[in-house]
Amino acid sequence: MASASTTKTSFGHSLIRWFDAYAIDDITDLPFKKSIDRTRTIPFVLLHLSFFFVFLVGWSPVAIITALVLYAVRMFAITGFYHRYFSHKAFKTSRIVQFVFALIGASSVQRGPLWWAAHHRVHHVNSDSDNDEHSPRLHGFLWSHMGWFLSRHNFSTNLNRISDFAKYPELRFIDRFDILIPVLLGLSLFGSGELISHLYPEAGTNGWQMLVWGFVISTLALYHVTFTINSLAHTIGKRRFKTRDDSRNNWFLALLTFGEGWHNNHHYYPGSARQGFRWWEIDISYYILKLLQFIGLIWDLRPVPERVIQEYKRSNLHG
Repeated sequence: MASASTTKTSFGHSLIRWFDAYAIDDITDLPFKKSIDRTRTIPFVLLHLSFFFVFLVGWSPVAIITALVLYAVRMFAITGFYHRYFSHKAFKTSRIVQFVFALIGASSVQRGPLWWAAHHRVHHVNSDSDNDEHSPRLHGFLWSHMGWFLSRHNFSTNLNRISDFAKYPELRFIDRFDILIPVLLGLSLFGSGELISHLYPEAGTNGWQMLVWGFVISTLALYHVTFTINSLAHTIGKRRFKTRDDSRNNWFLALLTFGEGWHNNHHYYPGSARQGFRWWEIDISYYILKLLQFIGLIWDLRPVPERVIQEYKRSNLHG
């Protein structure tokens, strides 16, 4: 059993890491890999409980529109940049654009871009095998959905796995102080709500309402839709390709996640900027990436190779 001093140290370490993710060296000798860091769960639980404030603040068209816009913008930042760019380098862009979308992605409260991409790279190397930290086959639905990132074992960023992007100090800053951007977003929403209430009272909104809808509800929706790719997209759907993992294509999840639900496609060929391999597989993030390429903000989108398309066609004939 852990001593009192060890418990206090662990609590203190976890508390400090709320504000500075790099403050304490990683814990490498945990006896139980799936242990939850209870201190780290406090903000996560409080955010979920904050949902019920919606019954106090009410709603307004401007608050709901804000929630939907922030869901869409941040979903694209996660799928288009955290995933397809930082994790898989499926296209190229400038340092400025890279930084801007790292900021937007960080506002999703899914940690920093280096942490996110480093863990995702580990997932692809070990998908649904013994070393996959969020395999529903091995660890169950709840752990794959949200338990894994609440564990002390998975807290730190392995910079060796993301050294290609860790060389940028601005990305390391965002990754280290990952709480900063969400806090600024929350304050901005509250301030804008109060300003609207003062200048345009007919809008029927205020700071607290904008905070609840624009930050809390939008973030929770973004959370659990994103998390389904680790959990549901490895359990429910069709397997077009025979990959070594349990990845599946799910059209409904693809709509909600802007294309990430074509997960079996992605695991078969993860290097492509496009995850909906055929025209009828809606991939909203890819369409936005094509637009960004058209206006010159990104370039060298990596396509789906012709051999993969032909394999897909053959699987359709026999599937």
